[in-house]
Amino acid sequence: MTASNVNCFGKLYVVATPIGNLGDMSFRAVEVLKKVDLIAAEDTRHVKMLLQHYGITNKLVSLHQHNEDKASSVLLEKLREGLSIALVSDAGTPLLSDPGMPLVKMVKDAGLDVVPIPGACALIAALSAAGLPVTQFSFEGFLPRTSSARKAFFNERLMLPKTWIFYESCHRILATLQDMAEILPLDRQIVIARELTKLHETIVKTSLGEALGLVKHNDNMRKGEFVVIVDGAVVDKKEQLITSEQVRVLQVLLRECSIKTAVAMAVEITGVRKKLLYQAALIMGKEKDV
Repeated sequence: MTASNVNCFGKLYVVATPIGNLGDMSFRAVEVLKKVDLIAAEDTRHVKMLLQHYGITNKLVSLHQHNEDKASSVLLEKLREGLSIALVSDAGTPLLSDPGMPLVKMVKDAGLDVVPIPGACALIAALSAAGLPVTQFSFEGFLPRTSSARKAFFNERLMLPKTWIFYESCHRILATLQDMAEILPLDRQIVIARELTKLHETIVKTSLGEALGLVKHNDNMRKGEFVVIVDGAVVDKKEQLITSEQVRVLQVLLRECSIKTAVAMAVEITGVRKKLLYQAALIMGKEKDV
């Protein structure tokens, strides 16, 4: 593909939109949405209200989780024909727990331009006001719907030393905190951020035990959209060193077993504390992913 051919193709703009407060729409985002040929939206009815507010009348097409594979192929052909397209979600930055990944991947693989138009993001907004460490953090998206799956999720992150974040709905926030309280210590610091940038925005930093009580007894704390931020586990630096032989045993077990089973067997074989081996296993898993 020559440079001249690439210049003939349209560009895909990934445009962040407000998560609640319309004043968070950037000038650049408005300009891009006005100039593109098509706007691919998660929910065209929802986005239409935003566009009307800014006097944008460009054509809308639907791109959601149920049609995005087929729709992405169609949109890629439009880009090849020279049309420019903006991708938006219902709120915030597309792709972060929202549709759009197949389209962006397809366009990138085709060698066409993908241009980010940054703006509001619930994840970053919550982190910026949380008061918890943000040098390293892990974003987990939405949690599983069943209690058993959530407990397994929390157990896997019990000893994670960095801050971790997830989204939750008003329908499951109480049940999620109840499951978390069965796995994590009740004094673990968490932040509950709800209705960010909206009229009833609430950001509470407290212990898990107190947060559970607050959500359980306050109806308002079970309304809206939630970002939950969890402080990382504190690991005793005196306990962070294990021998090379103990590392080797754990590595061998991890090749064949889940983290939970490998750690349990390593405790029996080496006599090392479970907490320390679990932490080492998480680090090994991270290195393996990289």
